[in-house]
Amino acid sequence: MRPLRIALTKGRLEKDTVALFETMGLDCSALHDKGRRLFFPVGDSIEVVLAKAADVITYVENGVCDLGVVGKDTIMEMGMSMYELLDLGFGRCRFAVAAKNDTDIFSRYGSVTIASKYPNVTRRFFESLGMDVNIIKIEGSVELAPLVGLADAIVDIVETGLTLKENGLEVKRDVAPISARLICNIASLKLRQEEIEGLVDAMERHLNQ
Repeated sequence: MRPLRIALTKGRLEKDTVALFETMGLDCSALHDKGRRLFFPVGDSIEVVLAKAADVITYVENGVCDLGVVGKDTIMEMGMSMYELLDLGFGRCRFAVAAKNDTDIFSRYGSVTIASKYPNVTRRFFESLGMDVNIIKIEGSVELAPLVGLADAIVDIVETGLTLKENGLEVKRDVAPISARLICNIASLKLRQEEIEGLVDAMERHLNQ
Protein backbone atom coordinates (compact mmCIF):
# COMPACT_ATOMS: atom_id res chain seq x y z
CA MET A 1 0.00 0.00 0.00
CA ARG A 2 1.30 3.45 -0.90
CA PRO A 3 2.07 5.99 1.82
CA LEU A 4 -0.68 8.32 3.01
CA ARG A 5 -0.73 11.07 0.42
CA ILE A 6 -1.35 14.63 1.61
CA ALA A 7 -1.91 17.63 -0.66
CA LEU A 8 -0.62 20.89 0.82
CA THR A 9 -1.63 24.35 -0.34
CA LYS A 10 1.51 26.07 -1.64
CA GLY A 11 2.84 29.05 0.27
CA ARG A 12 2.07 30.02 3.84
CA LEU A 13 -0.09 26.99 4.67
CA GLU A 14 2.61 24.71 3.28
CA LYS A 15 5.25 26.32 5.52
CA ASP A 16 3.03 26.17 8.61
CA THR A 17 2.13 22.53 7.97
CA VAL A 18 5.78 21.56 7.45
CA ALA A 19 6.63 23.29 10.73
CA LEU A 20 3.90 21.25 12.45
CA PHE A 21 5.20 18.01 10.93
CA GLU A 22 8.69 18.80 12.15
CA THR A 23 7.47 19.38 15.71
CA MET A 24 5.94 15.90 15.40
CA GLY A 25 9.41 14.52 14.64
CA LEU A 26 8.77 13.86 10.94
CA ASP A 27 11.63 14.24 8.47
CA CYS A 28 10.65 17.04 6.06
CA SER A 29 14.05 17.54 4.44
CA ALA A 30 12.66 16.76 0.96
CA LEU A 31 10.30 19.72 1.29
CA HIS A 32 13.19 22.05 2.07
CA ASP A 33 15.17 20.90 -0.97
CA LYS A 34 12.49 20.35 -3.59
CA GLY A 35 14.47 20.20 -6.83
CA ARG A 36 12.22 18.98 -9.65
CA ARG A 37 10.34 16.38 -7.65
CA LEU A 38 6.55 16.21 -7.62
CA PHE A 39 6.21 13.86 -4.63
CA PHE A 40 7.95 14.54 -1.33
CA PRO A 41 8.47 11.86 1.32
CA VAL A 42 7.72 12.94 4.88
CA GLY A 43 8.85 10.45 7.47
CA ASP A 44 8.37 6.80 6.56
CA SER A 45 4.65 6.63 5.84
CA ILE A 46 3.59 9.95 4.29
CA GLU A 47 4.13 11.59 0.93
CA VAL A 48 3.23 15.17 0.12
CA VAL A 49 2.18 16.86 -3.11
CA LEU A 50 2.00 20.63 -3.44
CA ALA A 51 -0.87 22.34 -5.23
CA LYS A 52 -2.96 25.48 -5.49
CA ALA A 53 -5.79 25.64 -2.96
CA ALA A 54 -8.60 24.73 -5.35
CA ASP A 55 -6.59 21.77 -6.69
CA VAL A 56 -6.01 20.45 -3.16
CA ILE A 57 -9.76 20.01 -2.81
CA THR A 58 -10.02 18.43 -6.28
CA TYR A 59 -7.25 15.93 -5.48
CA VAL A 60 -8.83 14.96 -2.16
CA GLU A 61 -12.37 14.74 -3.50
CA ASN A 62 -11.25 12.46 -6.34
CA GLY A 63 -9.18 10.24 -4.04
CA VAL A 64 -5.75 10.76 -5.58
CA CYS A 65 -4.79 12.27 -2.22
CA ASP A 66 -6.09 10.90 1.06
CA LEU A 67 -5.76 14.19 2.96
CA GLY A 68 -5.28 17.86 2.26
CA VAL A 69 -4.47 21.10 4.05
CA VAL A 70 -6.46 24.04 2.69
CA GLY A 71 -8.05 27.25 3.91
CA LYS A 72 -11.66 27.28 5.06
CA ASP A 73 -12.26 29.99 2.44
CA THR A 74 -11.66 27.53 -0.40
CA ILE A 75 -13.82 24.88 1.28
CA MET A 76 -16.68 27.35 1.69
CA GLU A 77 -16.45 28.54 -1.91
CA MET A 78 -16.08 25.16 -3.62
CA GLY A 79 -18.38 23.15 -1.34
CA MET A 80 -17.05 19.78 -2.44
CA SER A 81 -17.83 16.44 -0.79
CA MET A 82 -15.19 15.43 1.75
CA TYR A 83 -14.65 15.29 5.50
CA GLU A 84 -13.22 18.22 7.42
CA LEU A 85 -11.21 16.57 10.20
CA LEU A 86 -9.31 19.28 12.02
CA ASP A 87 -9.02 23.03 12.44
CA LEU A 88 -5.26 23.53 12.33
CA GLY A 89 -5.54 27.04 13.77
CA PHE A 90 -2.99 28.73 11.54
CA GLY A 91 -3.65 31.03 8.58
CA ARG A 92 -6.32 32.82 10.60
CA CYS A 93 -8.27 35.62 8.90
CA ARG A 94 -11.91 36.25 8.02
CA PHE A 95 -14.39 36.85 5.25
CA ALA A 96 -15.86 40.33 5.53
CA VAL A 97 -18.05 42.79 3.68
CA ALA A 98 -16.20 46.06 3.03
CA ALA A 99 -17.22 49.31 1.39
CA LYS A 100 -16.31 52.98 1.27
CA ASN A 101 -16.32 54.59 4.69
CA ASP A 102 -19.50 56.59 3.97
CA THR A 103 -21.45 53.70 2.38
CA ASP A 104 -24.18 51.77 4.21
CA ILE A 105 -25.36 48.94 1.99
CA PHE A 106 -27.37 47.20 4.70
CA SER A 107 -30.02 49.90 5.00
CA ARG A 108 -30.32 50.56 1.27
CA TYR A 109 -33.47 49.70 -0.68
CA GLY A 110 -33.23 47.82 -3.96
CA SER A 111 -30.44 45.72 -5.39
CA VAL A 112 -26.85 46.10 -4.24
CA THR A 113 -23.84 45.17 -6.38
CA ILE A 114 -21.09 43.17 -4.65
CA ALA A 115 -17.70 42.29 -6.16
CA SER A 116 -15.82 39.24 -4.91
CA LYS A 117 -13.45 36.44 -5.80
CA TYR A 118 -15.88 34.23 -3.83
CA PRO A 119 -19.33 34.45 -5.50
CA ASN A 120 -20.76 31.39 -3.75
CA VAL A 121 -19.79 32.59 -0.27
CA THR A 122 -21.14 36.03 -1.14
CA ARG A 123 -24.44 34.70 -2.46
CA ARG A 124 -25.11 32.52 0.58
CA PHE A 125 -24.31 35.32 3.02
CA PHE A 126 -26.62 37.88 1.46
CA GLU A 127 -29.36 35.30 0.93
CA SER A 128 -29.21 34.61 4.66
CA LEU A 129 -29.95 38.31 5.21
CA GLY A 130 -32.77 38.31 2.67
CA MET A 131 -30.95 40.90 0.55
CA ASP A 132 -31.16 41.18 -3.23
CA VAL A 133 -27.62 41.44 -4.62
CA ASN A 134 -25.96 41.45 -8.00
CA ILE A 135 -22.61 39.63 -7.75
CA ILE A 136 -19.64 40.40 -10.00
CA LYS A 137 -16.72 37.98 -9.88
CA ILE A 138 -13.30 39.66 -9.74
CA GLU A 139 -10.02 37.79 -10.10
CA GLY A 140 -7.57 40.59 -9.29
CA SER A 141 -7.52 43.36 -6.69
CA VAL A 142 -11.12 43.32 -5.55
CA GLU A 143 -10.61 46.52 -3.51
CA LEU A 144 -10.61 48.46 -6.77
CA ALA A 145 -14.26 47.67 -7.57
CA PRO A 146 -15.94 50.19 -5.21
CA LEU A 147 -13.36 52.87 -6.01
CA VAL A 148 -14.11 52.83 -9.76
CA GLY A 149 -17.87 52.45 -9.32
CA LEU A 150 -18.11 48.83 -10.44
CA ALA A 151 -19.65 47.69 -7.14
CA ASP A 152 -21.18 49.10 -3.98
CA ALA A 153 -19.15 46.80 -1.74
CA ILE A 154 -16.89 43.76 -1.74
CA VAL A 155 -16.66 40.43 0.05
CA ASP A 156 -13.04 39.48 0.56
CA ILE A 157 -10.55 37.89 2.95
CA VAL A 158 -9.40 40.34 5.61
CA GLU A 159 -6.42 39.79 7.90
CA THR A 160 -5.41 43.15 9.35
CA GLY A 161 -7.66 45.49 7.36
CA LEU A 162 -4.68 47.68 6.45
CA THR A 163 -5.12 47.29 2.68
CA LEU A 164 -8.77 48.30 3.00
CA LYS A 165 -7.91 51.33 5.10
CA GLU A 166 -5.23 52.47 2.66
CA ASN A 167 -7.87 52.43 -0.10
CA GLY A 168 -10.58 54.29 1.81
CA LEU A 169 -12.59 51.16 2.61
CA GLU A 170 -13.69 49.69 5.92
CA VAL A 171 -15.21 46.44 7.15
CA LYS A 172 -18.98 46.75 7.42
CA ARG A 173 -19.76 43.26 8.62
CA ASP A 174 -17.90 39.98 9.27
CA VAL A 175 -19.08 36.99 7.24
CA ALA A 176 -17.12 34.00 8.62
CA PRO A 177 -13.81 33.13 10.32
CA ILE A 178 -11.16 31.37 8.24
CA SER A 179 -8.22 29.14 9.13
CA ALA A 180 -6.37 26.15 7.70
CA ARG A 181 -8.25 22.85 7.81
CA LEU A 182 -7.26 19.21 7.40
CA ILE A 183 -9.63 17.55 4.94
CA CYS A 184 -10.01 13.88 4.06
CA ASN A 185 -11.32 11.81 1.18
CA ILE A 186 -14.49 9.97 2.21
CA ALA A 187 -13.33 6.56 0.96
CA SER A 188 -9.85 6.98 2.44
CA LEU A 189 -11.27 7.51 5.93
CA LYS A 190 -12.99 4.13 5.67
CA LEU A 191 -10.12 2.23 4.06
CA ARG A 192 -7.26 3.79 6.06
CA GLN A 193 -9.08 4.84 9.20
CA GLU A 194 -6.45 3.69 11.69
CA GLU A 195 -3.57 5.46 9.91
CA ILE A 196 -5.53 8.67 9.43
CA GLU A 197 -6.88 8.79 12.97
CA GLY A 198 -3.37 8.18 14.30
CA LEU A 199 -2.01 11.08 12.28
CA VAL A 200 -4.88 13.37 13.33
CA ASP A 201 -4.34 12.50 17.00
CA ALA A 202 -0.62 13.29 16.71
CA MET A 203 -1.34 16.59 14.96
CA GLU A 204 -3.88 17.58 17.63
CA ARG A 205 -1.42 16.80 20.44
CA HIS A 206 1.28 18.98 18.93
CA LEU A 207 -1.09 21.80 18.04
CA ASN A 208 -2.18 21.98 21.68
CA GLN A 209 1.35 22.06 23.11
